[in-house]
Amino acid sequence: MYRIILASESPRRKEIMDQMGISYETIPSHVNEEVIESSPSDIVEALAMLKAKDVANTLKNRQPGLIIIGADTMVFHNGQALGKPKDRENAIRMLQSLSNDSHEVITGVCIIIRKNKNYEPDEIISFSVKTEVVVQPLTLDEIHTYVDSGESMDKAGAYGIQGGFGIYIKEIHGDYYNVVGFPISKIHEKLLAHGINIKKLK
Repeated sequence: MYRIILASESPRRKEIMDQMGISYETIPSHVNEEVIESSPSDIVEALAMLKAKDVANTLKNRQPGLIIIGADTMVFHNGQALGKPKDRENAIRMLQSLSNDSHEVITGVCIIIRKNKNYEPDEIISFSVKTEVVVQPLTLDEIHTYVDSGESMDKAGAYGIQGGFGIYIKEIHGDYYNVVGFPISKIHEKLLAHGINIKKLK
């Protein structure tokens, strides 16, 4: 039997796990998030691995039988990474750039499987998921109103598809939950391939 450890305090990721009825614990990573990779997919995968390994290392002397999941989500527009906005003006500029255009949301995931036998090495699964998002044309008033709602400030790209910004999303191509920040379907699929059904871990 495995315990699932989510290496994140993200309320969006926890909400998705709760919605899917998956039992888990949270242990946030406090690692310095700096990587040398340059391509979007490689960047988010490297960051996810940093988080998962950081939490795994804190659990070295605890019982085996763990699934540690780290994830990192970034928004890329015209080849530029858009992280969480630094301030109100930065959030406004981000949303102006996304208006009437498409962008990519990429989530890197690292899953560390710690087996039930102490002598078995950890298994590491690493992958990324990409979703294209198309935003409607936005007026400056619409942008200001949304930013002033406070939703922008803790989200990559300065918006949350699951919140008030959802009304401005014209279409998406790919996994909706990936845009929220946690591609749960692909995580489920990858673990099933390793003989683990996370829906049945209670």
